[in-house]
Amino acid sequence: MTLRQDKVKENIQNITAQFLETESNRTSLITVTGANVSVDLKRATIFISVLPDSEEEAALNFVKRRRKDLRHYLQKKLQMRSIPFLDFEIDYGEKNRRRIDELSQEL
Repeated sequence: MTLRQDKVKENIQNITAQFLETESNRTSLITVTGANVSVDLKRATIFISVLPDSEEEAALNFVKRRRKDLRHYLQKKLQMRSIPFLDFEIDYGEKNRRRIDELSQEL
């Protein structure tokens, strides 16, 4: 990953977290755990974790519905000509880590 990709990824991750903090309806905790940006900076995948787990589908639908508003928010905050197309996914790595922590505490 180039330095520019890394900076864009970090900025998108932080700004998305700020956006979700102000725009979520507080029925679940949505945390931005990471982001990936394509080499040409035209696509970005943002990884989220959701608590409680039963609200994952609703939270994922919420962030996908608000994608257009997030792009406008990013356009105001980022100094880029074109904002990448955004996609959201559940961070299963984080979910698995939480499960391992639960199991280790039970032992």
